[in-house]
Amino acid sequence: MSRTRSVAGSGQGIHRRSVLAATGAVALSGGVGYALRPSDSQAATAEETTQAVAASSRRAPAAPLAPYTKGTTVASVAAPRGGSGYRRLGDGPGWQRVVRSELAAPKSGRAGRRTALAAFVQLTDLHIIDAQHPLRLEYLRSADIHAWRPHEALTVQGAIALVERINALRGAPVTGTPLHFAMTTGDNTDNNAKSELEWYLKIMSGGRITPNTGDPRRYEGVQNSGLKQYWQPDAAVRDSDKQAGFPHLDGFLKAAIREVRSPGLNLPWYSTVGNHDSLPMGCYASHGDSYLTELAVGGKKLMNVTAAEAQQLQAQIKKARDPQGVGYHDFLKSHARSMRSVTPDEKRAPFTQAEYLRAHLDPAHRGVGPAGHGYSAANLDAGTQYYAFRISDDVIGISLDTTDAGGHYEGSIGTAQLKWLDKTLRDNKDSYAVIFSHHTSKTMTNLRSDPARPGERRHNGQEVLALLGNHPRVLAWVNGHIHKNVITPHAMASGGSFWEISTASHVDFPQLARVIELTDNKDGTISLFTTLVESSAPHRTDFSDLSQTGLAALYRELSLNAPGARTTLAGDRKDRNTELVLKKG
Repeated sequence: MSRTRSVAGSGQGIHRRSVLAATGAVALSGGVGYALRPSDSQAATAEETTQAVAASSRRAPAAPLAPYTKGTTVASVAAPRGGSGYRRLGDGPGWQRVVRSELAAPKSGRAGRRTALAAFVQLTDLHIIDAQHPLRLEYLRSADIHAWRPHEALTVQGAIALVERINALRGAPVTGTPLHFAMTTGDNTDNNAKSELEWYLKIMSGGRITPNTGDPRRYEGVQNSGLKQYWQPDAAVRDSDKQAGFPHLDGFLKAAIREVRSPGLNLPWYSTVGNHDSLPMGCYASHGDSYLTELAVGGKKLMNVTAAEAQQLQAQIKKARDPQGVGYHDFLKSHARSMRSVTPDEKRAPFTQAEYLRAHLDPAHRGVGPAGHGYSAANLDAGTQYYAFRISDDVIGISLDTTDAGGHYEGSIGTAQLKWLDKTLRDNKDSYAVIFSHHTSKTMTNLRSDPARPGERRHNGQEVLALLGNHPRVLAWVNGHIHKNVITPHAMASGGSFWEISTASHVDFPQLARVIELTDNKDGTISLFTTLVESSAPHRTDFSDLSQTGLAALYRELSLNAPGARTTLAGDRKDRNTELVLKKG
């Protein structure tokens, strides 16, 4: 029997599920055949056990539950003003909910019958950027206008405002049930830099952040370089972005590197790894290249190359002609005399997989937990970045590592992980399952071998889809990577069916996260509700307001106006606020 709490009734007290949502307890265990219990997290190996750790979330309300749409895109969405030139943002009408019935027919009366299984928030592609990092590829803009974004110095302020929005949600938008947890689905950092990793973990868990590296007194990067191909906000130079309507903002760069504070999420959060977290520039398997490491922490930065040179380098990246970064090494070496002097900083060093895991396990970054944010000492020992965890009585979560350590920005998984995924689903066959990854099924096409496991076969997204189709209680595959809202129904030949939910990034407009609610309709169907949310920053910007909040609002508006920015990333109505109906497995 499903142990759920009705969200339709008006006089019920706190049920055990409410307590689970409020405590979010997590422990590591790894026995063979082990079935995840509430409060358990299972790493990718089966040998080590550590002490259970409880993580606190907000308390479940004693009052009757009610839908909570304040601050969501159901209520209002930032909308552009004007049709050309630099466009300002203002309040716009909310996005209506769309019922999707491709996988099951919705039955009348379900709203009065349904019970909540779980509710959580997905954040994806935060791309926390060290905007002054010497190995950034801003100069590709000479060939591709959208290769550099004018708002990149404000990713920390924008992400903090997203945390503030999530903290302000007093319940799920449809059921009103307390949110169980938040999950980040990769590309949490942008350039595999320790500075970015530190900022990301403090944003999520709470703390003070100075989003600056190099000279502690001033910004040193492309935005005060005097180069006209980049927006020079503080300078009088008539750069290409100002010619397109971008404002002159005295004090912008000083404000952008000023200390800010994140409250940290007030509910448990988990972390999934993306290619930008694993690989320098999100594409190069170059951790062993001492020359590139020395450049990352050193005192030279390349800011400008010819359009032909930029085009050639960009083609190598897009077509994966140089996954090890050998050509990139040679490219930078050939431009050594063109580099500008900057202040060296060891904090810009690339981080390894082990350092990524240790940073998550560091008690300084625990926040409300859980310890490790899904990762465990067993992951560290085995060199893996995938795990399973208990969401509620009836639901487990499975976080995959779809990055390919062999290089390139598209993904895949190895045979050991594929077998582990199958076994975890079989061992928990009485539970519903939600799968989390960075890459989508269509972008898992990179089958290069993992240097740490050279003899292991890699598997693409179609193989993962086929495996999931063998498990009838898989409800959803939640991911990011493509920076666009897309929801895809999968009805597999093996009989299983589930929804693939891909969510837009928080670095490109419209800068969204997504609340996902799972409900049992008590009529042979399950409904998944998806509701998009923006950050807490006001839609309207004030160019004279360079406070932390003002910069977060500016972050959104600048992303709208970024030259070359795609205008379709919000997706269609059916990819935004939805009810996704499934047959009950």
